[in-house]
Amino acid sequence: MNLVVSRYLVLCMLLGMLPACASQGRGAMPRLPSDSSPSRGHAMEGVAAFYGHPYHGRRAASGEIYDMHRLTAAHRTLPFHTIVRVQNKSNGRQVEVRINDRGPSDTRRVIDLSYAAAKALDMVRAGLAPVKLHLVRRADRFMAPVFSAQAGPEEDRDVRLESR
Repeated sequence: MNLVVSRYLVLCMLLGMLPACASQGRGAMPRLPSDSSPSRGHAMEGVAAFYGHPYHGRRAASGEIYDMHRLTAAHRTLPFHTIVRVQNKSNGRQVEVRINDRGPSDTRRVIDLSYAAAKALDMVRAGLAPVKLHLVRRADRFMAPVFSAQAGPEEDRDVRLESR
């Protein structure tokens, strides 16, 4: 068999096995129950809290570093990178946040907001607020991590650079 064809076949076999090697570790998008998250056009209501300094600079469940000064939030089931509009029912203020963490751990709350989001909703002093969540944009599959592989060493590639 031709060397190029055999390398191509090996590459195809390796790429075919790649999904079996994927883990459901940090940053993976879990399979979500459809009844526990707001869908487009529908709202979810409940209580929101916020979190700040003890978690600032630590790794969030999505794998990124939590920054309390960004408009982010933690939700139990919505996919990471989903955009949600949160409305404070006490004063009518609204803010759009991106889901980048899992939580809240307290089942009486529907969402945990970053300090910046809580400040925008004017709920920092109270710590908790009644909210309504509106789904703005659900994250798609194409937002999942991308894998790549090199078929062989660089010197075996067909394209070579020539020096002058």
